Amino acid sequence: MRFLPGLICLLPLLSPLAHAELIDDVNDRGELRIALEANTPPFNFKDEDKLTGFEVELGQLLANELDVRADFVVTDSNDLLTGVESGKYDIAINHITETPALTERFDFSQPYIQTNAQLIAQKEEPRSILLVQSLTEEKPKADQTVSLAIPFQKGNPAFHASLENALQRIKADGRLEALSQKWLGADTSVAPNP
Repeated sequence: MRFLPGLICLLPLLSPLAHAELIDDVNDRGELRIALEANTPPFNFKDEDKLTGFEVELGQLLANELDVRADFVVTDSNDLLTGVESGKYDIAINHITETPALTERFDFSQPYIQTNAQLIAQKEEPRSILLVQSLTEEKPKADQTVSLAIPFQKGNPAFHASLENALQRIKADGRLEALSQKWLGADTSVAPNP
């Protein structure tokens, strides 16, 4: 009977209903489900029915680094973050900035680029301004710089570490800077962590 308290403590860990890590789900599926709107060039858009743009290429690089395929799911702003929160999508790459309200709901990667909020607001239609809505209900000030990051479900430390490692490798070898130059015409990438 001495072992009974120890077994009781282990039962939640052995239960099939125990929370699975997101990285395990991604690896089991062999794909990273990436939500985006596909209507905001140069970030993500369709060119003759082919999905393309800065964030599409970034998503492909991240999936490659995680050794899975990228499964892009085009959705709208009403479903984008709620879909990530519910587990329908693994991540959203849709020029989203980390705000106090969003950090209550999601964990975030380190920023992948820093850019001018006004530049993004000018490129988008009012109905699809997730980034700007997360900052303020009005158009941002012209000189306001924002850092864009990738939200995912809270409570997935192994996924967080895997995503961070993948992003750091993409930053460190210059691929993120090259993407930034290609799509945004400038180096807006954020340097890798030391």
